[in-house]
Amino acid sequence: MKNMAKLEFVITPILSASLVSVCMLLGAVFLGCSKAAMEADMAPAALNYSERAASYGDGFTTWTDQAFSGEAASPADKALFQSAGKSKKLVQRASLRIRVEDPEKAEDSLMAAMDTCNAYASSTSIYENSRSYTIRVPPASYKSFFSALSGMGKLLHRTENAEDVTLQFYDLEGQLSTKQELLRTFQSYLGRAQNIEEILSVEKRIAELQQEIEWTGTELRSLADLVDYATIDLTLTGPAGSFNRPGLGEKILDLFHSFGDYASTVLVTLIGIAVFGVPSILLLTLLFWLLFGKIGLLKKLWRAAAGKGAPGSRQGHEP
Repeated sequence: MKNMAKLEFVITPILSASLVSVCMLLGAVFLGCSKAAMEADMAPAALNYSERAASYGDGFTTWTDQAFSGEAASPADKALFQSAGKSKKLVQRASLRIRVEDPEKAEDSLMAAMDTCNAYASSTSIYENSRSYTIRVPPASYKSFFSALSGMGKLLHRTENAEDVTLQFYDLEGQLSTKQELLRTFQSYLGRAQNIEEILSVEKRIAELQQEIEWTGTELRSLADLVDYATIDLTLTGPAGSFNRPGLGEKILDLFHSFGDYASTVLVTLIGIAVFGVPSILLLTLLFWLLFGKIGLLKKLWRAAAGKGAPGSRQGHEP
């Protein structure tokens, strides 16, 4: 019996260690299968991204790699990208100042030109002798709109610039498409997660992708708006010295207005004196009468203090 007890004492730890090893091995196999399934699900998205990059040309993949690493694309990479058949994306801006005979009449001609060119004014400022506009014009009507403006008056100032954002535009477009596909992949994998840790990990990645998609989409829409409509800052100025001068009637009205302002100021001052000045004077008079007048409280106190200060003089008069 003693031998059996000793044998059981030796075998029990060995069996326990073996069971623990088997459990750890099964867990490792299960996690490896889960990771392999995730990689298999993500493979189509990566393949589609590679196919899109190939369709854009070698310049796309080279430029995006450089963009993520903080390096600028070289002229050769830009040439490769443009040779892939993608349309060029330009952000056009211009600023004009034109002198016209009558800004109000010139505004009618401007509105007609805007209707013809499918343009619109995103902001308008009206002054006494000028008008300022921020106009959005489709690129196809950009030159024709300038031609329409040339006959409105004398050109005082004109600046134009065009920024090539082709690489940035298609890079944002590719990033957005790839992130959307990855989001769909992770959403489909969420239903096949095996434990809480995997669910939390996938949900965290889904939230990150949704935020990245929102940011990238906002940036792409803003850039597309600048590409789809050129921005023109236009100022229509009237003839120099054409500001309206006041006539005799307006001058008389201004005089009456000034007199009315003066009279109201004097009246307010008198009311203030009546409300605050008279009571103040009465209060000061009452205090003077109490302290120094017939009652003379202050004088009586002074005399009483002076009498107490000379006790020897009182003793000399006593019998």
